[in-house]
Amino acid sequence: MSIKLGSDPHSLDGEPMLDMNTTPLIDVMLVLLVMLIITIPVQLHSVNMNMPKAAASAPKIKPQIIKIDINDSNQIVWNGEILTDKALLQANLDKASQASADVEAQPEIHIKPSDTAKYDNVAAVLAAAQRAGLKKIGIVSSTAGVAL
Repeated sequence: MSIKLGSDPHSLDGEPMLDMNTTPLIDVMLVLLVMLIITIPVQLHSVNMNMPKAAASAPKIKPQIIKIDINDSNQIVWNGEILTDKALLQANLDKASQASADVEAQPEIHIKPSDTAKYDNVAAVLAAAQRAGLKKIGIVSSTAGVAL
């Protein structure tokens, strides 16, 4: 180990520095960068569009709702009336689909099977509604009000 205590006549400390001083250059570059940021126009994140005005539409009529229940003994109930066979169900569905040719004016079919109803009966009602040409068919859950 050695320590430099005095000036050495052979050292290069007295020589002029050959490296370029970059501090003023960095200062100038930062000033230019700030000026560039200030002069750039503010970009908006939204796009302004001229949208057409919507005309007032006619009020929609409420659709007729047909409730088809399948009870615990696998009987099909049409709006509170028990149907004796599936041919009567098909006739009622055909009558409902012929009453309105427009899909928007078709009645809504709400099928509500009980928890113990057989899947075959539910599938038969769905197939009958499809054969009749009805488009607005929904299955209503029987556990809607049960707290878990």
